[in-house]
Parts: sequence; structure tokens; C-alpha cells
Amino acid sequence: MTASSMPTQKDRVLIFDTTLRDGEQCPGATMTLDEKLAVAELLDAMGVDIIEAGFPIASNGDFEAVAEIARRAKRATIAGLARAIPADIARAGEAVRHARRGRIHTFVSTSPIHLAHQMRKTQDEVIEIILKTVSQARDLVEDVEWSAMDATRTPIDYLCRCVEAAIRSGATTINLPDTVGYATPDEYRSMFRSVRERVPNADRAVFSVHCHNDLGLAIANSLAGVEGGARQVECTINGIGERAGNAALEEIVMAIRTRGDVMPYETGIETTMLTRASKLVSHATNFPVQYNKAIVGRNAFAHESGIHQDGMLKHTETYEIMTPASVGVSKTSLVMGKHSGRAAFRSKLEELGITLSDNRMQDAFERFKALADRKKHVYDEDIEALVDENLATAHDRIRLVSLSVIAGTHGPQRATMKLAIDDRVVTEEAEGNGPVDAVFNAIQALVPHVAELELYKVDAVTEGTDAQAEVSVRLKSGERSVTARGADPDTLVASARAYLSALNKLSASAVRLHAQSPATVS
Repeated sequence: MTASSMPTQKDRVLIFDTTLRDGEQCPGATMTLDEKLAVAELLDAMGVDIIEAGFPIASNGDFEAVAEIARRAKRATIAGLARAIPADIARAGEAVRHARRGRIHTFVSTSPIHLAHQMRKTQDEVIEIILKTVSQARDLVEDVEWSAMDATRTPIDYLCRCVEAAIRSGATTINLPDTVGYATPDEYRSMFRSVRERVPNADRAVFSVHCHNDLGLAIANSLAGVEGGARQVECTINGIGERAGNAALEEIVMAIRTRGDVMPYETGIETTMLTRASKLVSHATNFPVQYNKAIVGRNAFAHESGIHQDGMLKHTETYEIMTPASVGVSKTSLVMGKHSGRAAFRSKLEELGITLSDNRMQDAFERFKALADRKKHVYDEDIEALVDENLATAHDRIRLVSLSVIAGTHGPQRATMKLAIDDRVVTEEAEGNGPVDAVFNAIQALVPHVAELELYKVDAVTEGTDAQAEVSVRLKSGERSVTARGADPDTLVASARAYLSALNKLSASAVRLHAQSPATVS
């Protein structure tokens, strides 16, 4: 698009967030109901237009999560995903019926490889499926989105036939996803232009992009699709999702905002909430954000090179194309300490965008005071870590009561651990090849399990020798894999908390998953 051909008025691009659906399909990223509600509340507050809250037919837990989010949403449209199957569509309609604005998002495969090997249907049979299932969805809600799974590997003539059938049956949004991250920006842009030009009544529907990042092109393809006429972008916080993930919401939004000179569009997102959303999702899913992640990574506004530092001191725009404040990053961290009171703590939480109930506020404050007694300075990152861990473990049935470890140059190392399991307290002493091994052996003795340790990772939350350690642990049991974190100035205590949190998640998912999850769209 040349400068001379750009419209003078900015077009509104709708932001469709699928963190709670496609993002949760990322292995190990399962969230509890409370975590989903917290994420949905923040997405709603920050101005997300459509929140895809889940896949209602997948399980009773998913249905209840979508229904509860639908009841609570104040501004956003709440969408439930459904395969092109009558039972799926009915279940999605039931889940979103309490929303102020509910949407059924139904999908079917259209590419030759999917039709031959997954659907095992002819092209004409799929057209009939589209006509029937979209009509069924439209009878339940006014807002129906239809997706052509694997659209970018579908012949354009057949894709146009499918889109025409969906619009004729009542679809109000047409999503043409790059399901396997195969397209290039020029191809994706051209696909949207061709479909919109060739399909009758294409102007009756909003076209949507949904891009995966298998070749690292999700952001570029999403923006190219918008240039091709799409006015809805499907994305996730931090870009989480199947395989290499989805297009990252924060990158899409800030690219549009920062480069308005070449992208004459606008979104309704309150960008100052992006960093908090990133941290909330990171802790809810236990997926760390890479340090060099665009927009929300720890190093996104950090400058170490002498040349860069010199430029920044002279004028910030020499090396920063957006301000930290524009995405919710304060330039300085207000230091809290053991003399800080409850009012100051509450004010700090509000500044960080954290809202807690009175009971959780009291729990968080007590943990803060305990931390302040052990640390010289308590920084914003420390507070966020302890609050997020408190939220993540609020309903855990296995809790750490105490831990002492004997370690040194002469082994074996020994750990003595006391746990509260449901209504009883148990104690165990165990040896190990190192203090961490001894801690995990004590847990194994107290909570016998067959889960395998796939990841053990330690990071410092802040700088200094008294920094909190943040430990990430990933456990796998059968086909389930979960990741959890624990934070504490003592690395061994943080390790125990992370391991126990992962065990709690495995236990909770084993109870929750009564129904087998069906195949899902991306």
C-alpha cells in the first residue's frame, strides 16, 4: 500500500484474544478456573473486543469456565469454539448464552490434505456441513464466526466457495487462518484480497486473521492480512499457543500504534496494561517470558551498550521507538521494606494493576512482611512474584509447612520436610545427590507419584545476593505435562514450592478431566 493510496481516516481493527483457548492448548499451559477468570477480567478491562474463553464441548471444566466468563464480562464479546458438529454448536451456544454479547466460533477443515486424511470428506460434503452448522449456530446467536481450518493450503477457488456458503448461512465473521504457519506475508495478503473480491456479499462479514508462528512469520502475516482487508486479528498474550505459538497480542497492538504512518489502523486496547497482562498470563500458565521478547520482555527497554547508553542519555528516542510507560513499564521500581504498612502495600498493588479480595490481600500482605524481614529491599518484581504465586497456589491440597536442608562438600545431602496434605501434616527425611535432589526425594517419599521431571530451571527475580529465586519445574505424567513456579529468597524452598505446585496441578487435572478433549482448531 503506497502513501498516496492510504485512507485518511484510521480503520478500527478488532482484537480477538484466544489466550484462554488456543493459548491453553500449549502443552503444560493449562489454567485453573480462578486463573482463567483473572485473565479474562484483565482482558475485558484492557479493551479486548472478543475473548475466546474456551472450547465448551471439551470438558465440563471448559464449559463452566466459558459460562462463568460470559456471565462476568462487562464489555467484551465472549466466544466459545465449536467443531462443525451439532452437539458442539449446541454446547457452545449454551455456554455463551449469558453473555451480554455471545459468539459461536465454528470451524471445519478445507485444505486437500485435511479433507483426505483428517475429515475424509469430499469438497461437496464439506460445503453441506458448512451450510447446516453455520445455520444452526445463527439460530442460537446473532454473532457467528466461521473458520476455514488450514485456509492457506486450500485452493483459492474452493476457499471462495466455502466462504460464500458460510456467509449465505449467516456467518458474520470469516476467519482464514494460517493454521500451520506456512504462508508468507505476500501470499496471505493476496489471499484476503482475492477472497473479498470474488465472494458475493463479502462486505456482509468481517474478515479475520489467525496466524501461527512456525516460521516466525505470525506477526508479519497478521499485519499483511489486515492490509489485505481483514479487520479482526486473532492473537494471544505473549504469543502462547500450539507448537511455536500464535501472533502475540502486544506485538500486534504496538506495531499498529507505533507505525501509524504506514498502518492507518487503530485498536481499542489500553496499552498501559500490556505488561501486567503479560506477567499475569506468564504466571497463570507457568510459561516464562523470554528476556528479549518484544514489548514485554525484561530487556525490551534495557540498554547495556555504551553507544546506546550515551544516545539514551542525550535523547531517549535515539534507541527507543516507544516509551516504557506506553506499555505499562515504570522507569523506576518503588522500593518497599519491612516498615511499609498495609495502606502502602495496597497502593503498590493498585499501581501494579493487581486487585485482590480482602482475604487474599491479607495473605499477600503477610507474605510480603515475611519477605521484607528476609530481604533488604523488596522491589515491584518481588511483589508480583509473591502475589502471583499466592494466587496460583490458593487451592492447593499439598502445601509446604517447613523445610531444612543439610548440605556441604561432604555428602550425602539431607532434607527434612513437613507438608500439609489435605487435613493432615506429615514429615519425612531423605538423602540425595545434592540438596535439590534430597528435597525432591523427600517430596517423593511424602507424595508417592510416577511423574517425571522434564525441566528444572532457576532464575533471579531481582538483582543482588538477597534476590528471590524463581524456580520453574515441569512434570510429565502419562500424556499430561504441567509447568509450575515457586519463588523464595531460599532457592531450595522455591524449588520445593515449584515441585509441589506442579504436583497439585497434575492432581487437579486428573480429577477435572472426565471427558476426552476433541481435536481443536488453530
